[in-house]
Amino acid sequence: MNFTWFSQVAAVTGVSLRELPSRWVSSAVAVFGIAGVVMVMVGILSMAAGFRAALSETSDPRVAMVLRASSTSELDSGFSREDTLVIAESELIARGEDGSLISSELYVVVDVARKSTGTSSNVPLRGVKPVAMDVRGNVRIAEGRMFSPGLNEIVVGSGARNLFAGLDVGSTVTWGTNTWTVVGIIEAGGGVPESEIWADLHSLQSAYRRGSSVQTVRARLASEDDFQSFKDSLTGDPRLNVSVIRERDFYADQSRLINGLITGVGYFVAVLMGLGAIFGAVNTMYTAVASRMREIATWRALGFKSSAVFISVMTEALTLGLIGGLVGALIAYVVFNGFQVATMNWTSFSQLTFAFAVTPGLIKSGVLYALLMGLIGGLLPGLRAARLPITVALREL
Repeated sequence: MNFTWFSQVAAVTGVSLRELPSRWVSSAVAVFGIAGVVMVMVGILSMAAGFRAALSETSDPRVAMVLRASSTSELDSGFSREDTLVIAESELIARGEDGSLISSELYVVVDVARKSTGTSSNVPLRGVKPVAMDVRGNVRIAEGRMFSPGLNEIVVGSGARNLFAGLDVGSTVTWGTNTWTVVGIIEAGGGVPESEIWADLHSLQSAYRRGSSVQTVRARLASEDDFQSFKDSLTGDPRLNVSVIRERDFYADQSRLINGLITGVGYFVAVLMGLGAIFGAVNTMYTAVASRMREIATWRALGFKSSAVFISVMTEALTLGLIGGLVGALIAYVVFNGFQVATMNWTSFSQLTFAFAVTPGLIKSGVLYALLMGLIGGLLPGLRAARLPITVALREL
């Protein structure tokens, strides 16, 4: 038979793939081994993606944070009322119906019990004015109402309400010298405010005897391009001793350590588990080659090239890898995507709630890793099939 090389590859590969169901037991071992690796890898990395998104990717680039110079977090920053008035003079700050979109904020940490374990956790309690919602732009009331200025009322982030006890609408809690009533639940597109509790600024200052001091000033700029001018105007003002940073960059810096740690662990575990999956794939493909000895001998005796046999084995291995990758990614999406947890933000020493995020990029990475495992797993069996002497193979007939 005078087949072209491409026709040979198509013919041998087609037969190989059609015979997969007849070897479903060994094929299933390889598929589920690879699927398990992809599921674990994507699951761990989705934790890092969710953490990163909660801290930085949901923040508006027009929001600038003003902290005391050399401060590394909101906890070690601080401003007097006079300082905040100077900051508010900037003409680069956007204006709303009630004036400049600037929010002076007090940040404290309170003890709240976890619903699941009852153990005590640090949760941020932030003193703000109602304008804080307009400054951030992505915060909305999901249930109940906003707190009333001057009253001991609080609104709770949806993530904090879901994971910590006693924070449902209508509940009362005691922090500082005040007893607070939960009047609303806020959402922020998965952002940091969902991990926090907000109270009226003046009420919180009174409860913790902070006078008129605040720790952070947030300003919504008229344009994203105004940031550098805004920063230069404040850092160059002799009345102030401040540092200015985009809110997005501030949270990105906070997420870098934990994000790097989780990502490193994810890839390390994926490599270790991947080695086991590769051995499974190698065993599967060797079994497939052994079961096809007569078939391979027939192809070779008819004049088919060894490269066509090699490619057919590799295609089968890649197909098993692709199926395993898709199955693993699907399981990871169903199990992990949107799963809500809380972890310690070591910069603020408080809990941050966030949801795992199985992104398209992670699914793509998982499938590519599965294909790599299939490629490596099929390499040696493919070479063995291609190099098998026709005389040896014919003995199996």
